Amino acid sequence: MSVNLHLGKKRGLSRMATPAGHFSMMAVDQRHQIASLISTKLGIGESEASFADMVAIKRVLVEELGGHVSAVLLDPNFSFPAALAKLPARTGFMVTLEDNRFEDTPGGRSSRSIRNWSVEKIKRAGGDGVKLLTWFRPDADPDILAQQKHFVESIGDECRRHDIALVLELLVYPFAKSARRASDDFDTPDKRAQLVLASVREFVHPRYGVDLLKLESPLPGATLPSRDGGSAHLQAKQWFDQMGAICRDAGIPWVMLSAGVTPAQFMRVMEYAYAAGANGFLAGRAIWWDALQQFPDLGKFAAQLRDQGCAVLRELDALTQRAGTRWHPDYSALCALKSEGEVCAAYT
Repeated sequence: MSVNLHLGKKRGLSRMATPAGHFSMMAVDQRHQIASLISTKLGIGESEASFADMVAIKRVLVEELGGHVSAVLLDPNFSFPAALAKLPARTGFMVTLEDNRFEDTPGGRSSRSIRNWSVEKIKRAGGDGVKLLTWFRPDADPDILAQQKHFVESIGDECRRHDIALVLELLVYPFAKSARRASDDFDTPDKRAQLVLASVREFVHPRYGVDLLKLESPLPGATLPSRDGGSAHLQAKQWFDQMGAICRDAGIPWVMLSAGVTPAQFMRVMEYAYAAGANGFLAGRAIWWDALQQFPDLGKFAAQLRDQGCAVLRELDALTQRAGTRWHPDYSALCALKSEGEVCAAYT
């Protein structure tokens, strides 16, 4: 018998979901954004933001909100030392693999892994999933496209080898300004939406081994129209529906990222996404950015998280339970086993 059971992947995704089958997840892997805020608040350069301050912020985030989500997204350099002692055992966690620094050229952006970090280490450290952010736009230069596709495919192979879920985050981006690229219509709504959908369509191919997609709104989340049945609503709905159809046809669950919008704006993003079949959210700044403005007063930061942060999560959870599509692992292959020893012999 030959069967790909992928029990580690399925169990990892189950750990990151609620018992009802939704992904209600929080990101605390941000590095640049938090370092930038620290530098602004303390009047120092961003590179001078201390390890201690980064860790302290992430510790408060997990301590106050970790028990209110189904999973958290951690980075190895700051969140790990901050969060693991504070994270409830029932809360799943995935770990970032990509470096937040990338190469930005006129032809496009190239991603890379965090130095001395790997899929194997995430698995050995107890992670339920590997999160990989990939900058991608299909009109980048051919060598950039080849590099980004190979990057994801190679990580997908490693995730198969170690039987751990791959959570792929896709972000489109404007080209760096140059004499060769004097103009870029990235900011026009239709162009941006086309790039988002084309990127999703590329990476649902089985060769990449993606288990869960973390996606951005095809239209800017800050300017989505009300879902009032008007022409603007119906036009925006078409883009979300196309995105949902791509994921549904590929059989890959998907969640939305918040991209720094306000809580109210993110609620609207999620209303569109759930109408298109989304399975949940993996949000960061929409949940805790307002509270983080209290830094360096960590006491006030924690208090505002308990008040405002928890309120945002309650509202998101209510919407998710009411409108989100449920996901549950498929263990049907186990039901086809006929004799003792088949799992041991067949498991790959």
